[in-house]
Amino acid sequence: MGVPARGALAAIVAVTALAVYLNSFGCGFVFDDISAIKDNRDLRPHTPLKNVFYNDFWGTPMHKEQSHKSYRPLCVLTFRWNYLIHQLDPMGYHLLNVILHVGVCLLYFRICLMFLPDAASFVSSLFFAVHPIHTEAVTGVVGRAETLSSLFYLAALITYTKCCRSKRSTGWKYLILSMFFVFTAMLCKEQGITATAVCVLYEIFVVQKVRARDIFLALKSAFGGNKISPAWSGEGTKRLTALTLVTFSLLILRLHIMGSKLPVFTRFDNPASVAATPTRQLTYNYLAAVNLRLLFLPSDLCCDWTMGTIPLVESFTDIRNLATLATHGTVLGLLVTAVVTRSRQTSVILIMSLAMMILPFLPASNLFFPVGFVIAERVLYAPSMGFCMLIGYGWSILADKKCKKLVLVLLVTLLAAHTTKTFVRNYDWLDEYSIFMSGLKVNDRNAKLFNNVGHALESQGRFKEALNFFNMAVQVQGDDIGAHINVGRTYNHLKMFKEAEDAYLKAKSLLPKAKPGESYQARIAPNHLNVFVNLANLIAKNATRLEEADLLYRQAISMRADYTQAYINRGDVLIKLNRTKEAQEVYERALFYDSNNPDIYYNLGVVFLEQGKASQALAYLDKALEFDPEHEQALLNSAILLQELGRAELRKVARERLLKLLRKDSNNERVHFNLGMLAMDDHDSGSAERWFRNAVALKEDFRSALFNLALLLADEQRPLEAAPFLNQLVRFHPDHVKGLILLGDIYINNIKDLDAAENCYRRILQLDPTNIQGLHNLCVVMVERGKLGLAAQCLERAAALAPQQDYVQRHLSIVRTRISRLPPDQRDTDVFDDSFWNGNVRDRNFNNEPTNGKFLGKTDSVFANHAVVHNHIGSKQSNTDSLNNHIIHLKGPSKPARAMSGVGTETKDGQRPEQTVPELTNIVEPTTDRVFDRIISADVTKLDITQKHGSKHANSEFQFNRSAATVGGKQGIQQTKDSALS
Repeated sequence: MGVPARGALAAIVAVTALAVYLNSFGCGFVFDDISAIKDNRDLRPHTPLKNVFYNDFWGTPMHKEQSHKSYRPLCVLTFRWNYLIHQLDPMGYHLLNVILHVGVCLLYFRICLMFLPDAASFVSSLFFAVHPIHTEAVTGVVGRAETLSSLFYLAALITYTKCCRSKRSTGWKYLILSMFFVFTAMLCKEQGITATAVCVLYEIFVVQKVRARDIFLALKSAFGGNKISPAWSGEGTKRLTALTLVTFSLLILRLHIMGSKLPVFTRFDNPASVAATPTRQLTYNYLAAVNLRLLFLPSDLCCDWTMGTIPLVESFTDIRNLATLATHGTVLGLLVTAVVTRSRQTSVILIMSLAMMILPFLPASNLFFPVGFVIAERVLYAPSMGFCMLIGYGWSILADKKCKKLVLVLLVTLLAAHTTKTFVRNYDWLDEYSIFMSGLKVNDRNAKLFNNVGHALESQGRFKEALNFFNMAVQVQGDDIGAHINVGRTYNHLKMFKEAEDAYLKAKSLLPKAKPGESYQARIAPNHLNVFVNLANLIAKNATRLEEADLLYRQAISMRADYTQAYINRGDVLIKLNRTKEAQEVYERALFYDSNNPDIYYNLGVVFLEQGKASQALAYLDKALEFDPEHEQALLNSAILLQELGRAELRKVARERLLKLLRKDSNNERVHFNLGMLAMDDHDSGSAERWFRNAVALKEDFRSALFNLALLLADEQRPLEAAPFLNQLVRFHPDHVKGLILLGDIYINNIKDLDAAENCYRRILQLDPTNIQGLHNLCVVMVERGKLGLAAQCLERAAALAPQQDYVQRHLSIVRTRISRLPPDQRDTDVFDDSFWNGNVRDRNFNNEPTNGKFLGKTDSVFANHAVVHNHIGSKQSNTDSLNNHIIHLKGPSKPARAMSGVGTETKDGQRPEQTVPELTNIVEPTTDRVFDRIISADVTKLDITQKHGSKHANSEFQFNRSAATVGGKQGIQQTKDSALS
């Protein structure tokens, strides 16, 4: 067949490979993609490029025990390139994966043409293009390591064939290029180095034309005392020497990069790896049979084959040993055929096919060293090349017989079945829920699948359903520590704290016990230590158990000195215990083990902020941004610190950082709020109003945004627009004293609704019986009603509470003068109701009080149409607010009382982002002037220290939180995924 015809066949192969994976473009990031892409800092442009060459595939430094030692920097570079172009849009990643698969199919077709007839090569390539076993390698984004490595693997084979076209000369340029491709393939995935072994066999059986039987005869004669040497060229010896040197050099380099330690896997990842003899050997050999069966019959594909998926083969009488014997018998039979056949072509095809099927599989076979899985479908991508070559060759033999039509029908049927299976299988990879549920349909003995379905439901907020799957995981694998951790975390989400603690304690009890003379650190899976952090986080919710939580963190650190999550969370507890100096030392110790962690720098910034060292705090926040320019909390808090310095040029930087946050998340109401505060600093009330309205539109109960917006409108003489926002404020926050004072002012001065105003002031006095502003203004309401006797009693009480306030004495004198001028029969004899001074008002539920209902009902209806809340984008909630003196002054006996607007803006309640982290109280004093009068009081602001939620381990086993500490959040439990990895 000519070159044009082969080109047409190649085009058909390429189009088929593309078409069968078109529906994968709509899939998201699932399973291992989360750890390798979404959570991998090495993909971010701000991360130094050199980190890619020091860290493993998942972003963990190679020297750390947590590393899986999977060194694939070139594959990570392609992910980084994807991220540079379109960040975390999955379609671009899937598109490149499919393009790589098409490229591999074309090179594979070229390889097949070296050994098979054109038709058989075409059939083999079509089978390879559509084989369902490849869906994990192509549709799963992390499978790119397989396709990229295979691309260079095939390129190495093709260039090697060019270097040895002649027995008498060597094309050294092609040989060097071939070895470069081997090196490149190995940097994409470790199995790429097996290309040199395939080249060796090609040199022996194809170039040197040594027959398998000749080697057999040579060995036989050597043992018999005779010496028979097959024909051999000196150039072949040179090439084989070069291959050997390169192979050993690459192996030494790979071992050096990996270090002296093998990766740490648990018995849940690979149960056979910790089994005794002969169970381990019997199981490993049976797994080879299972892999071959998946190539022959890919009907029940599963994304995860760990844990109890394949029970151990514990005895020689296990019937599954028959499958092992059949597999080894088949391979041995093909090898024998290659030796005894008189057809040199058949011998070469069988040898090269078996070499391409077996050699790339050896690194994942567990025969030389344990791997972190039982079966992984994606590792069969390269071995399937040899398998498909055998299928194509077998088809060509059958097609040469008499039943050509039947063979063709069977071929079309098989190709159609494989194509359909692959196309349908792609939909399983749409999201995490669908891929893990599809796994459960195949295998219900794998607790990890139950765990990961639970994680998928948990991410959707469906905690009760998630809990059911986590409990099923516990039932399937009762000693799975990760499953118990998941149960505890879900109970915590459901506010069932006692049950959560019990689950964590159960997980803790399953940890391996220390043995005398044996390193505990080396025997425990690193992520299982998260049970200490989760349990401590839960306990730390109770302020009386902080020391107990600290003990748990210290226990975890004693087991692993480099366990940075424990340092981070322990620092938070120390801050709650007001031991900020110790917290600082803990974070600095954490930096010793992880000097590139932006969260630790951020937390140190918070610690210095707690210590009142704003300049040092800002320096550490900027350092966090140096390592992660997208760090949301550092952006927000540094922007606020810059704003508080009160300099126009620094406010510009602060605004840029806030706008950067807004571009990342336009629905972040806290950012809108702080942009509003910046506008207030710049005396731009129009922009401030817009930002505040955005914040309120996004979060209707945003305390400070509601108050500051109302205050801004009132100050601009727009009280009727302010009133609805104040009503909204006190509906969600009935204890907001300053809002009640401002609302009462509007009722008196603008609405003339004395009943509603009185309700406002009585509510204030219920909350704080010593509030002079509220009490004084209540007295003014009584004056407005003409109840001078009650007003006098009220002012007398106010004067007794605040004898230093001259205006109270002056107003009391005015009222007494007016009373003295009235005839005795016109003086009211009512007694001032001071019931709000009785009882512990803090324990009351004011939402259920009748006065509250009356007050809210009336005001809502009066002002329903006076203000329009524009639906803009917004910011996160703030906690602090402040209020200036807002006192209603009596001008004299002949004039009606007027309320004077003297309310100050809320302080930057939204100064620090919300986060599920521990809390620390701190008073934030404003340092800049506002449009309104000077702030004289402030509520408490809370500072929270981050709890790192994320440990990037292979397969996303634990899903931890990704950001740092904030202000105004509540203690959050470190979220972990199943320890068996997802």
